[in-house]
Amino acid sequence: QVQLVESGGGLVQAGGSLRLSCAASGSFFSINAMGWYRQPPGKQRELVATITSGGSTNYADSVKGRFTISRDNAKNTVYLQMNSLKPEDTAVYYCNAAGVATMTYGYLEVWGQGTLVTVSS
Repeated sequence: QVQLVESGGGLVQAGGSLRLSCAASGSFFSINAMGWYRQPPGKQRELVATITSGGSTNYADSVKGRFTISRDNAKNTVYLQMNSLKPEDTAVYYCNAAGVATMTYGYLEVWGQGTLVTVSS
């Protein structure tokens, strides 16, 4: 079993900052890419940012220049630093791990349970 546990969500005023964390635990050898997705109220889930084990990053246009994704491979943890938050950033944020190498199940994709970020105007 591989689990992702997120933390750091909450309520913040527009212009403020939050930092999300996601730690992977369980039985696996490595994780290729980790990332964050979000689902605004009444909308579909969308990509926020991803980062590979080598450090290559990808961002949605809507968050470029405001959000920064980083990763600690030794701790199997991914972070999302969110600055200059806007009300439209309000969503449930989900952590994702892709290419999780396991002995029993091969390569897996795993999702966290989600953490709510609310940005008030």
